[in-house]
Amino acid sequence: MPTQRFSVTGANPSASLRRFLDSLLPLFSEQDLSFTDDPYSSDFVLNLLEPKDPRPFRRRSRGTFVASLHERARPAPDPLAADYPLLVRSLANVVLCYVPGHGVWFTTLERGSYHVDANDRDLVDVAREVAERLLPLARARLVIDNDFRPDLESELWDGDDLTEELSEAGRRLDALGLLPAPFPVEELLDERDLRHVKRLYAIGGLSYGNLSIRKDETRFWMSASGVDKAKLDQPGRDILLVSGYDVAGGKIVLSVPPGVEPRRVSVDAIEHWMIYQEHPEVGAILHVHAWVEGIPATQINFPCGSEELARAVAALVGAADDPAHAVIGLKNHGITATGEGLFEILDRIEPRVLRQVPMT
Repeated sequence: MPTQRFSVTGANPSASLRRFLDSLLPLFSEQDLSFTDDPYSSDFVLNLLEPKDPRPFRRRSRGTFVASLHERARPAPDPLAADYPLLVRSLANVVLCYVPGHGVWFTTLERGSYHVDANDRDLVDVAREVAERLLPLARARLVIDNDFRPDLESELWDGDDLTEELSEAGRRLDALGLLPAPFPVEELLDERDLRHVKRLYAIGGLSYGNLSIRKDETRFWMSASGVDKAKLDQPGRDILLVSGYDVAGGKIVLSVPPGVEPRRVSVDAIEHWMIYQEHPEVGAILHVHAWVEGIPATQINFPCGSEELARAVAALVGAADDPAHAVIGLKNHGITATGEGLFEILDRIEPRVLRQVPMT
């Protein structure tokens, strides 16, 4: 595997932030990341921000991971509320807020805020924990590209009984009144930033979560990205047939009808693909930004749509007493539930679902 490259760009750091960087950056090199002066040739960019003017690093490659870093003199009373707007405005995957003597707060788009506490530790120790949390995210392999192939069988152009079940399950999901994110985003962003998030991430209507149902041994129907789950109407556009995974190209293969302009499939398609492939007894999968108490959960906040997150969730499904009827937590994000069908999953989890995901 070629060595990955990292770069630092953006605002000039203060003396205290420079000391933190001097402790952090050598740790990247220890993990086989090579430094380059050209951020546009990098796999991972550390973008230094001025909080009053958070200038984004505009990627030229969808696969570039961007971590925005800034400094505060004192911890914010509500770190999520303070840094979530910076995350949106700087177009970053994660925002790091360094507070000398207090540590570093991580804020992510879908997974809230968590803290690496200085706790009287040496700065190098704090930097090492930051690197241990950050680098798995930065190096995760995203599987978010789609390969549309107009080879869907003609008898499936208008869907089948399974797409009808998926559509009805979407309406039932809508009736639960869950949040588009694990926390009330509209309370953290002003109107302009909220519009920006919806435009950037193709959020149209109520786009929380995703649903899928197995078609056969290798294929499954799945909801498209950014679609109101109460309006999963058209197969080939709102509901897509996942028919393969191009491992080398990092693309989800979709069979679509000719003459239809499809939407992109949900970014969690790789997770569903791995669960179906590893667990043939699973008939359907539901993912929502909600919580169920007392469930096993992933421990690393890998990005949605990454192979690493998919493997972590599939492994927890496999470790469950009954993989065909499992409920797995995605830390600070939501749950993924398996079942024999979507109605069966909804019947089982509805009485237990908590709207607010606990941030840990």
